[in-house]
Amino acid sequence: MTASTGPVLANGKMGGRALIVGSTGFIGRFIAEACLDSGRPTYLLVRSGSSAFTSKAQTIHSLQNKGATIIIGTITDKKLMEKILEEYKIEVVISAVGGESILDQLQLITAIKAVGTVKRFLPSEFGHDIERAYPVEPGLQMYNEKRQVRRAIEEAGISYTYICCNSIAAWPYHDNTHPADVLPPLDRFHIYGDGNVKAYFVAGTDIGRLTMKVINDNRTINKAVHFRPPNNLLSINELASLWEKKINRNLPRVTITEDDLLNAANEMRIPESIVAAFTHDIFIQGCQINFALDKATDLEATSLYPDTPFRSIDECFDDFVSAVIDEHVMVAEKPASGSSEGIKLPVSEAYAITLSVA
Repeated sequence: MTASTGPVLANGKMGGRALIVGSTGFIGRFIAEACLDSGRPTYLLVRSGSSAFTSKAQTIHSLQNKGATIIIGTITDKKLMEKILEEYKIEVVISAVGGESILDQLQLITAIKAVGTVKRFLPSEFGHDIERAYPVEPGLQMYNEKRQVRRAIEEAGISYTYICCNSIAAWPYHDNTHPADVLPPLDRFHIYGDGNVKAYFVAGTDIGRLTMKVINDNRTINKAVHFRPPNNLLSINELASLWEKKINRNLPRVTITEDDLLNAANEMRIPESIVAAFTHDIFIQGCQINFALDKATDLEATSLYPDTPFRSIDECFDDFVSAVIDEHVMVAEKPASGSSEGIKLPVSEAYAITLSVA
């Protein structure tokens, strides 16, 4: 393995080489794209066989075409990780691995400590502050595993940053794997509790972009950086009203009670029950807003970077409207014998939505 000289950043400094783990996932892809856009030499650790899965293969090829170097391996192989970190002269490691792989990061931490040349490690957080959120099971188990990873990083003396970006700018479905997997509703809203508990919503592109700022900022070493854009602090009721304006339709609202969410979590269907546990913690318990950033290790992104705007939910919902129209045009054009996944809307209704946003 031979490391090549990376490009010079806009500020005239050479961007330290970054290794990203989990780049084919939802958050990982945004981070990898932002890393490439920043001019930083970007290396992606990809499991052997990932190219066998169409969606992952497309993501890998897209990132490779943008300049990423693909390395085949797994973070559970400590010796291989040490070799990669040393030979590619990796200075920053960013992990965006999924929940089932959280504890695999312990081997990566061991490799980072053994090599001793990595200047910053960002573990797979990219959600709530796990030290202040206490979801019911099975969500709590995931958070306990993330806490275990934090303690291992700190005990190893590795420089770190924890990214607490809160919720993804999408409609929060409690029964889906990821809110970004499904478009906002066109039939009815699920409102959690009274629908008035607020949460922070952040676009994926902003998560990637701000993460790049963080790793270039010495102020964020050994800190937790919270993304709390004031313009994106919204309740479910406010999200619903905004979406109704976008599609020019009023939709019925169905209350999902606290007991409904707890029962869904208790079913222990993975990952749906984990999502139900987190939904309960966000929209019933208020886990994103029920604490102040009063620790010495707390930093807030809009205060750190006051000149860096966040995409508004209003803008993000414009993208969803376009996606809805595109999806239903494709459904309408499919042969009768074909099958289509996703929300099916009569062509007349899709046309009505088109008129409302034209």
